[in-house]
Amino acid sequence: CVGLFVKILCVSDTVMSQMENAAHLRRRYHDVELLLSCGDMPSAYLEYITSVLNIPLFYVRGNHDTGYDERPPGGCNLHRTRVEYHGISFYGIEGSLKYNNSPIQYTQFEMRSMVYKAALPLVYYRARNGRGVDIFVTHAPARDIHDQPDLPHRGIDAFTQFMDWYRPRYMLHGHVHTYDRRVTVKTEYGDTCVMNINPVTLLEIAPE
Repeated sequence: CVGLFVKILCVSDTVMSQMENAAHLRRRYHDVELLLSCGDMPSAYLEYITSVLNIPLFYVRGNHDTGYDERPPGGCNLHRTRVEYHGISFYGIEGSLKYNNSPIQYTQFEMRSMVYKAALPLVYYRARNGRGVDIFVTHAPARDIHDQPDLPHRGIDAFTQFMDWYRPRYMLHGHVHTYDRRVTVKTEYGDTCVMNINPVTLLEIAPE
């Protein structure tokens, strides 16, 4: 890693016109080392940012990203996969709570099953380092943290269990739009800083 911190540009849900301006990207984010998408982003939008900044992309699919089956963005899909980059580890779970027949939606039981199965790659690292992963990347929020009462935006029960078990430093999610600046977008849960990164957030994190 060059320097003390890894700078990660996080995006989700909302296409921002300034992020489609090459001059703005190079001026504002010239020292960013990674693009991270929490879902519901057009492939072309993500690929434009990565090509202008010449950085890799990590992502999870949002519930509207069915087009990725035909044209996935050029990057690393974190869904149920642990990946390390510049000393920072990532693990992702895609989709939202099931509310219609979209294939990128899951029941609470299915989400819980995915959290249980995360033990296979993560328990070893938790035993060795005290935490299973540095950054837990999701599309949907955890239950009662930044979620909303309607079914499509209700949080995932098992994501708090994930944080309890694997102790990530950060949980990053999108899905819940932040049109009102009074909405809480950053919450401490145990050892984890939970952030709604929609639409754009710059995260600086140092390897432990």
